[in-house]
Amino acid sequence: MEHATSVVVEPAADRRPPPLAEHLNSDTTRAAMLIQQEVLGAARAFLRGEGFVELLPPVIGPVTDPGARGSKQVDVDYYGHKYKVMSSGILYKQASLLTFDKLFYIAPNVRAEPVETCNTQRHLAEFHQIDVEIANGTRADAMGVAERLLTYVVRHALTAVPEQFELLGRDPLAFAWLLAGQFGVLSHREAVDELHLLGHPQSPDAEIAWTGEELLSRQKDRPFFVTDYPKGSRGFYDRESTTEPGRLRNFDLLAPEGYGELVSGSERESDYATIVTRMRETGENPAKYRWYLDVMRQGVPRSAGFGMGLERLNRFLTGLDAVWQVNAYPKVPGEMAP
Repeated sequence: MEHATSVVVEPAADRRPPPLAEHLNSDTTRAAMLIQQEVLGAARAFLRGEGFVELLPPVIGPVTDPGARGSKQVDVDYYGHKYKVMSSGILYKQASLLTFDKLFYIAPNVRAEPVETCNTQRHLAEFHQIDVEIANGTRADAMGVAERLLTYVVRHALTAVPEQFELLGRDPLAFAWLLAGQFGVLSHREAVDELHLLGHPQSPDAEIAWTGEELLSRQKDRPFFVTDYPKGSRGFYDRESTTEPGRLRNFDLLAPEGYGELVSGSERESDYATIVTRMRETGENPAKYRWYLDVMRQGVPRSAGFGMGLERLNRFLTGLDAVWQVNAYPKVPGEMAP
């Protein structure tokens, strides 16, 4: 079927998706999906080229990632047992290091985000991640893979489907600093100080709020890392620094132009006793994680890894207003959808 050589990019009216038939029939959706196809192909090619093995993640399990900020987990009945729909495959990635040293998922995730996130432009209740894990890896290793992956994917997509970027009105010059490989780095403390100078009331002991992330992101012309979040702001599996107690060996990668977080990752805690302690510190009941703790007791190697949000990445690439515009079947928090 031939398609027109011009496109009308529909605005994200009220930041809510239209009826599904209208959304799927949109030139904007079609262009975004063609770019997404190139992103997925490029991500797989890059990671396999670096020696990673792709595994298929579980969709449900006895527990899931407890570290998703602000969102609730979704329960399903599994033969009379309460199971969770996966909000992240992090626990299974760690367990899979018993088989492979370098692995990745391209995984669906479900998080019942707070209803008030329906208008943030960056939240979906159902989304996808490119999940990566490296046995015996450091934070620097994970950050390096994330930077190279992002650069490779962007370069490939711009080369493979330049007409889709042109039709969406996305200027390739927006990616000049990214393709030059010149990413910035801020510590959490530095990010907090910068936000205070901008008049934003960010707590130095907490996760950077969505509004703060967006504000920081709008000040930058290139992607940048934020590292060393305070202990208590992330999940029990983020390893605490041995040289800076109270700081975690983790990072986020934020896109410029206000697009915000694309990647979140860390070095992982692998010591059984420390994991149990951290679970209790974060209010988790270790008994819920029996299968995971049994695996960790066997001696899973220390690792580092990250999750890269596919829809957030594609929103940044396309320059569109909202993540629902780059998802074929969007589920906006609090909105009923097919």
